[in-house]
Amino acid sequence: MLMGGLERATGGRVCALGHDLGRMSEDALARLRRDHFGVVFQSFHLIPTMTALENVATPLELASAPDAYDRAVEELRAVGLAARAQHYPAELSGGEQQRVALARAAVTRPDILLADEPTGNLDSVNGSAIVEMLFGLRERHAATLVLVTHAPELAERCDRVIRLRDGHIVTDADAGTEADTA
Repeated sequence: MLMGGLERATGGRVCALGHDLGRMSEDALARLRRDHFGVVFQSFHLIPTMTALENVATPLELASAPDAYDRAVEELRAVGLAARAQHYPAELSGGEQQRVALARAAVTRPDILLADEPTGNLDSVNGSAIVEMLFGLRERHAATLVLVTHAPELAERCDRVIRLRDGHIVTDADAGTEADTA
């Protein structure tokens, strides 16, 4: 939430893409998120009265992109849901809802993709599929992926792993190494 500028830090600084998020106005933060961030939440946060296609197109529509629906279709196709584009969230499984959320996060072609426990509400089969799609989206859009997870096997796939305990960094290391910072 802090890294995406969705909450304000009570101490220290949070910087992203050369911006000190704590010094930015709400409007400037909203523009930064719109133009540079994609966010995947654990609990999907889809708009229940909108179809999958409308949910994915919404960030582009808010940015007045003329090709919002074409790009939304493209992203739904990339996550294997083109055939479910006209379905509402309540008509989709948890795994399908998370794939819609992934498509929505990727549709703006973000520089930074933030994923907060993206597999937390899913069974192992759907969780594995979401992980593959998440890393695929990262590669396809050349985005930096910042992933929050309690799953060690997922963390091991990352280039850098920072472990927190009670709000403090206990390790900060490149994948495969453990450099204690405590």
